[in-house]
Amino acid sequence: MQENSVIIKNLRVNYKTIGEGKPFLILHGWGSNSEKWIKIGELLAETRSAGSGQENYKVIIPDLPGFGKSEEPTNAWSLDNYVDWLLEFSDAVPELKNQFYIAGHSFGGALASKFSIKYVQRVSKLFLISAACVRKRTAIKKIWYRLAKMFKIFSGLPLYQRARKGFYKYIIKKSDYPYQSGAMKETYLKIILDDLSYRVRFIRVPTFIIWGDKDESTPIDEARWLNNRILRSKLIIIDGADHLLHIKVPEVLIEKIISNL
Repeated sequence: MQENSVIIKNLRVNYKTIGEGKPFLILHGWGSNSEKWIKIGELLAETRSAGSGQENYKVIIPDLPGFGKSEEPTNAWSLDNYVDWLLEFSDAVPELKNQFYIAGHSFGGALASKFSIKYVQRVSKLFLISAACVRKRTAIKKIWYRLAKMFKIFSGLPLYQRARKGFYKYIIKKSDYPYQSGAMKETYLKIILDDLSYRVRFIRVPTFIIWGDKDESTPIDEARWLNNRILRSKLIIIDGADHLLHIKVPEVLIEKIISNL
């Protein structure tokens, strides 16, 4: 394994490369980093594809801007900003200048989806792993978003940080917002409001949707919904698995990926 860095959009970005062969890009989820995907990268680099029996893979795993060892954006980014960044990153890394496989987990899956729609010529196959593509703008989400904005008014008061974290922990519960800092707080709010539900139908690359049936972060119904809307996509359900497929069942996840290369 090699660790490298490159400057993209004035940010130093860290990324890992494992193995040699056809390029396979992995995009981690929100709050994660490349370290948590090393096991998957190593298993993938060691395996030949079932289809040809000949191909090996060079796995490339970046720390997305704001995560791991990569620098944070100085201003709030949207999902489109990350897509623009990914294009520049793929142009800067020699192995990614032509077509490559791409897998995205959770937030990384949304990024991979939007990139594949916009730059279809760059993607050989798309693997959506518990992808957070469906973010319906329900009334309750809009209320939480407004409340988050309103909280800033009281940021100078004593015990503000404790009250804010308590609000998210005990009322909103599953939100990652209180654990963000700097521009990543506003970035998080922008990301969770970007719903790809009606854009995924424009995905035209071979797509494999891999999900755990016990996933509570991105429920299995979202996987079926995506499968119905992405033309000629294939749904692969891993029984008993939750959202963290790459950590809990890495060997099973790799088997599902390899068998569809």
